Amino acid sequence: MRPSPRHLVKGFVGRSVDEFKRLSTSSMFFEPKNFLVTVNLTILPVLKAEGLREPTKPYVLASFRDPKSVQDCKAMSDKDIGGFSTVSLDWVPPSKNQTPNATGSSHGHAKFHGNISIELPTNRPEVHRTGYAAWRTKDKGYTIFGKTLWDIDPYEFLALRIKSDGRKYFINLQTESIVPTDIHQHRLYAKRPGEWETLFVPWTEFVRTNHGVVVEPQREMLRQSLRTIGIGLTDRVPGNFELCIERMWATNEMKNDDSSFE
Repeated sequence: MRPSPRHLVKGFVGRSVDEFKRLSTSSMFFEPKNFLVTVNLTILPVLKAEGLREPTKPYVLASFRDPKSVQDCKAMSDKDIGGFSTVSLDWVPPSKNQTPNATGSSHGHAKFHGNISIELPTNRPEVHRTGYAAWRTKDKGYTIFGKTLWDIDPYEFLALRIKSDGRKYFINLQTESIVPTDIHQHRLYAKRPGEWETLFVPWTEFVRTNHGVVVEPQREMLRQSLRTIGIGLTDRVPGNFELCIERMWATNEMKNDDSSFE
């Protein structure tokens, strides 16, 4: 069954407009081959002075302040191979407390939660290891510029606003790599479990892995073509888990100030 043009156009055009707005402030448009862009047979100049400078505004990769935001992500667990771990990624509305404390939030957020089981499926003898759960953003689709990817090369840090239960979570990044199963990972070190906090991770500290094993030789991450971002739990400790995420963004400044996003 083919989708109607009306349903195809809205998503494609909307993504294209968003991508054009982003690229119009990017230094990549100062390359001669990108100086002009043809859109609907109209030649649009895309020079903007901001592209010459280091970005000062954060670049939001995933924000869960909106109820529909979790629909742009997918959750997964060992249940996909016959295991018994459970996982959910649910949206939580802002705290009703007008002055939220360290455990409450004045913004909506996502709750990554479930139960880890290391029980093996009796009907799948080829499965020797279970006990994991994860979520990641979905692929963003195509625009008139091609496949939608994040270019986080102009930024130094990945920032995350989270509330952790203190378990062993990992940040997972997928790029348009030659090896599609490669994932760049970094441990999510919560400093104040049970409280909201903002963490900053240098992009240069992510490690290339494949199926959970560190890959040698290590290659520099393709920061111009980040495809997905997510978080996984692989400590294989049976029991409940819960991690709350408000948003994730690329930045050059180690601060979490709403005014800097405007």
